[in-house]
Amino acid sequence: MTKYILFDTETTGNQEHDRIIQIGAMIVHSKDEIEFYDELCSTDVSISIEAMEVHNITPDVIENQPPYAELIFAKKLEELNQKENYLIAHNINFDLDMVKKEGFENHYTLIDTLRCAKHLLPDSPYHRLQYLRYSLELYQTEGAESAKLGVTIKAHDAIGDVLVMKLLLSKLVALAKEQFPEDKNPMQTLAKLTQTPVLMKTFKFGKHKGKEVVDVAKEDAGYLKWMQGNMDLDEDMTFTLNYYLG
Repeated sequence: MTKYILFDTETTGNQEHDRIIQIGAMIVHSKDEIEFYDELCSTDVSISIEAMEVHNITPDVIENQPPYAELIFAKKLEELNQKENYLIAHNINFDLDMVKKEGFENHYTLIDTLRCAKHLLPDSPYHRLQYLRYSLELYQTEGAESAKLGVTIKAHDAIGDVLVMKLLLSKLVALAKEQFPEDKNPMQTLAKLTQTPVLMKTFKFGKHKGKEVVDVAKEDAGYLKWMQGNMDLDEDMTFTLNYYLG
């Protein structure tokens, strides 16, 4: 039977040398069988002040925790690592890169709820998990959901983010059914969207913030070319600039 693994990591920072210090995860076997994991782990890498500001995990909290390799979830992640199972995260490339630093080699079918949200909610000004938590009114049902599952929701806490992600995933499945009615399996639709770059409609940063990309391409193509050569762009923005610069 297919398993659905939703997970989120908290880390020492977001640079190449940084490592995992907490994993929150949910393994869905069926509607009535769900496993939860909320584990801290130690690392030799110092936690940056900027990271502490986000997740509130300080060095003393992880001082006596086991290393990542000894986490129960780390072993489960390896045990279920098959294409028939789904590995799900919000901005999955970040979390996947983090577990790859620990020696993980992925064989799961991936679903990125961030990219899927960009595809299915193109008019949303932002697609951050906490933004969608409120804009989609997920917070109105999260209390009942957390009580039922025995999970506490806190922003930027790994297990809390996983529960919000579960609610978001249900919303994305419903949107996939509406927008791709010809597809029989909405999870496979989300997997396909995860592998499909997003054509961005508007700029969400910079001097043209809020403007349509197509208009900027006509009026200030030089700026788009400057972005290509000077900015560290994600795959979606790279795809968008290449598309409009043709």
